[in-house]
Formats: sequence, structure tokens, C-alpha cells
Amino acid sequence: MELWQSRAELGALKDRRTQNESGAPKDSRRQDKLVLVPTMGALHDGHLSLVRAAAKLGDVVVSIFVNPTQFGPGEDFEAYPRTLERDLDLLSALPVVGVFAPPVQEIYSRAEEVTVQPGHRARGLCGGDRPGHFAGVLTVVNKLFNLLGPDMAVFGRKDAQQCLVIDQMVRDLKMPVRLVDVPTRR
Repeated sequence: MELWQSRAELGALKDRRTQNESGAPKDSRRQDKLVLVPTMGALHDGHLSLVRAAAKLGDVVVSIFVNPTQFGPGEDFEAYPRTLERDLDLLSALPVVGVFAPPVQEIYSRAEEVTVQPGHRARGLCGGDRPGHFAGVLTVVNKLFNLLGPDMAVFGRKDAQQCLVIDQMVRDLKMPVRLVDVPTRR
């Protein structure tokens, strides 16, 4: 399992997708699917069940990124647990190709102004109580999809509203990513 912490290091992922172990080009018709499991870390059995489900679909990459833009006023971004070493230990026992765990400055520069704004599906439920939350979620998921280029992404069904707004983004922006929602086990 590889650990990537910058965009520059993701070249190894591209090489893996286009070359076989001997370095020869893969037959594009037989290329393995890349399946992303996006997380904020502090992994638990629910996350691990998502990884196991993803492994049945293709080569798994897990992202671990505590996203500051999805935390609202009064929600403590600084207090969110960061347990990268423990998370890597848990993932090492599973069929994971790599982990993308970038620092905040790798995903967000100070000058960024463009965000992805959710539509009507973000109103009510969680979205009504957490203004800006889903814009933060959609923006980071969009960035992860663009950086990693997954064929599929796996999300837990327990976050039903999140699944709906991400699905809307994928459809509206014509992203070539298939979303898979699976029952989450705790």
C-alpha cells in the first residue's frame, strides 16, 4: 500500500493504472477500475466495511482528508481527530492500493474562490442546520475526483443526504464517476 501526500506523488497512481508490473502498457480494455473511498480519517468499522465493499469493485484508493470547508461556525475543525498512523495500520490489513492523505494547503490555496454550490437537495435535514457544509463537501469531493480520477466512489448509505447531493453534482457536471452507496456497518 502506497501513501501519497501531494499531487506530484500521484504520478505513481497513474503509472499503476496504465502499466502492468513489468512496466509494459496495460491493455486498455482490461484496465482495472479505480474505486475511491473518501474519508476524513479516524477510521472505524463503518469505514472499513466501505473499503471491503470497494475492493469487490476494483483497485481501492482511500482518501484521508479533514476538510476545513465543511466545518461551520461552532464546529471545531481543530479538535477533529487525526489518527493517520492508526488509520494506515488498519488499512494495511485490507486490499488497498494506496492512501491519499494530503495536507490542507495541497487541496486549498489561500487565493481560491471557486466552490461547488449544492442545489435544493441540500436544504433541510443536515443542510438546514449546517450552512455551507454541503458546499464544502461538494468542493472537496470534486477536487478528489479531479485529482485521483476514480471510475467509482463508495459512500455509506448512513449519509443519505450527502449521497444525494454528491449524486446531483456528478450528474450536473457530467463527471465520469459511478457512485456506489452501501449499507454502513458500525
